Order: sequence, then structure tokens, then C-alpha cells
Amino acid sequence: MLRRWSKVVSPISKFGSQSHLYFVKNVTCQSYAGVAPAPMIEDKPQSPAVNPHKMFWSKPCSLALPPDSPLRVEEPNYQGIKRFMLKLMMFYSKQSRSIRGANVVYHRIISQVDKPPIYEVFNLEKTFKTTFSLLVLHMWLCLRRLKQEGNEGVEFGQYLYEIYNHDVELRVSKAGVNLLLTKWMKELEKIFYGNIVAYDTAILPEAKPGDFSNVIWRNIFSEDGSSTEDDAASQSVQALARYARREESCMTLTDIEALFSGNFMFTSLKHENGRGKRPQ
Repeated sequence: MLRRWSKVVSPISKFGSQSHLYFVKNVTCQSYAGVAPAPMIEDKPQSPAVNPHKMFWSKPCSLALPPDSPLRVEEPNYQGIKRFMLKLMMFYSKQSRSIRGANVVYHRIISQVDKPPIYEVFNLEKTFKTTFSLLVLHMWLCLRRLKQEGNEGVEFGQYLYEIYNHDVELRVSKAGVNLLLTKWMKELEKIFYGNIVAYDTAILPEAKPGDFSNVIWRNIFSEDGSSTEDDAASQSVQALARYARREESCMTLTDIEALFSGNFMFTSLKHENGRGKRPQ
């Protein structure tokens, strides 16, 4: 039985470092694309050069989708006998609505994490390790916001966590891990909770200015969990830290209806380069 994500305790904070991903070392050496035949390489127009130093300085804003957005997902409004039968089957119960909403929220997360822009912008190789780490980061953003809504948010967060956990199990299997799957899932669970604790601690008002970027480095960029930031990756680390802080603020500004229905979108990374330049 899955333990509740809201009951995180301090002893597991030692798992905040991604060095504990060594047990999937053989998995992380291959990307998801690596399990399929290599595609034919075609000449494509080169994307504009990414300058991380210029990114994510803009003022936070709500991530809620406007009412007329084609990306919105609305509750089905059945009528007549069909609605009556669905009511009998508890389709419109609070729990059923929450589960549907949690599925939409998780779809928003994987839409941000599974697509190329996030790896291009932050100069990351798409491996099991980086994908899992980014997935946990975005789960943290959602769960942190949900906790602000009290018990209702915590309950919704539990549905979201169970969907996430099932998806991670499928990803591990897809990466070629079938033996000792339960053991590996337990290790990933420890890393998940450790990262949640590390992010929460590093974003506290009393935290040091560089604490959050240090956690981003250890959890996502570092290959061995070292606390010493690589100079070559410094701009990308700082950019991802700014992105995460900004998204956290944006989530706070996102209303409860958008949050529980999943009608919000994380900041698009396709058009972010060159926008929101750092104030002089």
C-alpha cells in the first residue's frame, strides 16, 4: 500500500541526492529513444541559440488556461438517461471528479517533462535519470501548491501521487528493468520523498541564497550526487532554479478551479529564450 506523500519525515532527507540513482546505472545510460531503432537523420533548420542567462526573469503570473482555450479539459455534461446511469455509477462523485482532475494534472506534468524543449533549454541529456528528476521536480511544484488548499488539496495530491507512481513503474519496465522491480520502486520512492524534502527546505525564507540552486544541481545535473557545481553547467543550473522558483510562484497565483480540474499549463519553454531579460 502506498504511503501518503504528505507524511514526509526528516530522516529520509538524506535521499535528496541523486547519487542514490546508482542502482539504475545500467538504465540511465540509455535514453527512452534508445530502445527504438535510430531514426534517419534529416537536415532541419537550426533552432536559435539558447542563452540561459536571459531566461525566467519575468514576473510570475497565473498558469490557468483562459475560458476559451482549446487546451482546456471540461467535465462531460451528459444528459437524460445516460447522466442518470452515470450518477448511479458514482461518475459524478467528488472522488471520481478528483481522480479525473488528477489525471489531467499529471498529463500537464508529463507534457512538460517528456518533450524536447526542457532538455534543450537546460542543456540536459534525456536519460532515465534526468527525466525522473524533472518529473519529481514538477510533482513537487504541484503537491506544494495543493497543500495550500488544506485537506482537500492533500487528498487530491494523493490521487496525483498514485497516478505518478503507476507511470514511474511503467517507465522503469520500459527501460528494461523487470527483475527486482519492487525493490527498485522502493528506492525511487525514497529518492522522491528525499527530493521533496530537499526542495521544501531550500525554498524556505531562512534558506541561504544558493541553497535552491545547489539542490537543483545535486538532484538533476550531477552525475554522482556531488555538491560541487560544475562551472560548465552553472548557467543552466541557475536557469532551471529560476524556472522552478518562478513556476512555484505562478502555481500560487493559479486559482483552485484550474488546479483541481487540471486547466493550467506550465510555462512554455519553446518561446522562452530571449524573453524576460534580467533587469539591468
